[in-house]
Amino acid sequence: MIDSLNDMDWNEVWKSRTKENRESSPGRDCARIWESRESALSFWNMCRQERSRIDKTVWETDITDESRVLDIGAGPGTLAIPFAQKAAHVTTVEPAEGMCSVMQEKMAEFGVKNITIVQKRWEEVDVVKDLQAPYDVVIASFSLGMQDIRAAIEKMQQASSKYVYLYHFAGETSWDRQWQELWPRLHGRAYLPGPKCDVLYNVLYQMGIYPHIRTFRLEHNQRYSNLDEAISALAPQAQAESEEQKAILGEYLRGALREEDGALLMPGSSIRVKMWWEKDLS
Repeated sequence: MIDSLNDMDWNEVWKSRTKENRESSPGRDCARIWESRESALSFWNMCRQERSRIDKTVWETDITDESRVLDIGAGPGTLAIPFAQKAAHVTTVEPAEGMCSVMQEKMAEFGVKNITIVQKRWEEVDVVKDLQAPYDVVIASFSLGMQDIRAAIEKMQQASSKYVYLYHFAGETSWDRQWQELWPRLHGRAYLPGPKCDVLYNVLYQMGIYPHIRTFRLEHNQRYSNLDEAISALAPQAQAESEEQKAILGEYLRGALREEDGALLMPGSSIRVKMWWEKDLS
């Protein structure tokens, strides 16, 4: 048993689980889900409700006013904007048009001018041609949707002069359970979640990277003014396009949402993992 585990290629395990996830929910790609400005703005507002978590992430990242930061899968600038307020410069890599649009709006709103946006997938980025590497800090926060995670991390190592920070999930999340319940009813097939931090750690270990690890639970509620708003917000993620599918989604949400202060809340929770290391320059 031990020999077989030692012989296992954990990057292939990551690839296999990512492939299963994508095949069980084809088209449910992060860049597509957040392509519209409305969905990206909704994501920004949801993250602002987790402000303490965002602040903690920034405080715990080893940066100074002279640091240069690379934020991979930056979304609407949830981390990039507070990083830019603390560091010398931030480069973001974000493929979704809606996310980039909202990020630019928020940069103007907060008076932030030291962010460069690279609108590409990380897999498509050429470190030499597209970036101004190296960066003191490279961070990918809950944005590890790459098929070949080893190649993605090798590129992060190439772009970093000092630190790499990765945030990912441990165990089953509340939305994993949500889609596992809904997917057969909406699409007639099982929903298979993507790989979690156990696989990620083993990939790093096989690369000779032995990261610091911190695990924490996050409780979060998504607020909607009414049921129709909730259906509209979740329909793209659920790939609910027909009226019949939206009716199924609405039936599920009636049972899942709870009323609070005149609004409807979708309770959520997940166990999250921070892995970080200082690049070995020897």
